[in-house]
Amino acid sequence: MQDIQTIKINLPGGIVSPGRLREILTVAHQAKVQHVRFGSREQLIFRVNGEKVRFLERDLKKQRIRYELNADQYPNIVTSYCAEEVFRTGLWLHENEYHTVLDGFDYSPRLKINVSDANQSFTPFFTGNLNFIASPEPHFWYLYVRPKQSNILFRWRDLIYTNDIARIAHALEQVLLDPQSTNQSEPELYKEISKNKSFITQPAAQEVELPEFTLPYYEGFNRYGQRSWLGLYRRDEQFPIPFLLDVCELCLETRVGEICTTPWKSLIVKSIEEKDRKEWSRILSRHNINVRHAANELAWQTEDHSAEGVNLKKYILRYFEKHDTRTFGLCFGVQTRDKSEVFGSILIRKRPTVKLGKLGLLPVYDLYFTENYNPNSRKYFPFEKGLMKNHLPNQLDRLCRKFNASRQTPKAVTIHAVEKPINYDQNEQYQCPHCLTIYDEKYGDERAGIAPGPSFALLPDEYLCPTCDASKSEFVKLETGEVMV
Repeated sequence: MQDIQTIKINLPGGIVSPGRLREILTVAHQAKVQHVRFGSREQLIFRVNGEKVRFLERDLKKQRIRYELNADQYPNIVTSYCAEEVFRTGLWLHENEYHTVLDGFDYSPRLKINVSDANQSFTPFFTGNLNFIASPEPHFWYLYVRPKQSNILFRWRDLIYTNDIARIAHALEQVLLDPQSTNQSEPELYKEISKNKSFITQPAAQEVELPEFTLPYYEGFNRYGQRSWLGLYRRDEQFPIPFLLDVCELCLETRVGEICTTPWKSLIVKSIEEKDRKEWSRILSRHNINVRHAANELAWQTEDHSAEGVNLKKYILRYFEKHDTRTFGLCFGVQTRDKSEVFGSILIRKRPTVKLGKLGLLPVYDLYFTENYNPNSRKYFPFEKGLMKNHLPNQLDRLCRKFNASRQTPKAVTIHAVEKPINYDQNEQYQCPHCLTIYDEKYGDERAGIAPGPSFALLPDEYLCPTCDASKSEFVKLETGEVMV
């Protein structure tokens, strides 16, 4: 078997200069790499033959390019900068504020950090451990904390000033990653962080209101003002290096200063002058790059380096196209690996029905949808469980029709932190900490022969998780609006 190694290079905020990207791609190309990918956390990923790794690492170090080999200890900082100017954004958050935030990080974070404009829905809000969201107050940010390997999401009691984001993130990381620390709840963390350091803050008087989800068509040439932006998407998620090198060269020739990666594993090139449109079209033609894929194909997220997820997506899309399924207003996440994270208003989760050690056999699929079908919601509801692959497209079509039938006047979704729960439902929910399956008395457990109605307390002691066979005693009661990820 051929020895293949994975290289990951973080592009903080999903922003990279054409010159820097050219350096990275040149080093990769010299190691006989033909394609690269852009991950769901806006990073650059590629695979290289093991015999070339030693020379590749030497060249990366020579160019002072930080990288990880077969590891992900330093998650990339995700921002909504890729949406700035080209999609709907807030009133005060612009290019300078993003760069001020990123310039403050003089260290490599080990926690996932998201920095988001509250008015956009192109990038996710809560897939990080530290989630900074622009508030209505200029230059101040909400902070939602999700401790690592925890199912708790809570709002920091203060708004954080732009210039202090990196400082408070560093302070929180030192506490949250300290194996000796027991300060994991909001009151304990707040006390610990505030006792020795001072930050510019304002009281956070309310929760974040999430905008209704709409995924803009993010491919091809699009006008904004006197300029254009170009969105680049690849069906197989692989970008040929020779094509990207030509993109970098044209950016440098036409004074385009930045290239943006997105959580949808695509690229956005902004500030294209009208006089340069023909040159961009020539590059696309030279490399046979299509920029007119169907909108429903763009609204999917799969795990990084998941050929299985990509193939499942293609399988479902063929059904959607044949039956003319309407998916506008929805996005889909495909989860084929345990404990991976994808972003979607509809989640397709694969699980084995038989396990032999770490080997899973006879896979089935479970379907979930988020509250109000907003992918930034933290609450998932089961739709169908235990589906065979050939039944999956039809059930997804049913769920899409259910969504279309339920659409009313758009309503904003409010994320309610743990310390101020709002009762969305009166029934209690319990979640398996291993596979994240939820027991909700409103739905019962069809596979175990339990009709809707019985509370979790009334289930027999021998009740087992229908997904992974964990015992009833291991289930964790969820606070209202809370879900493990």
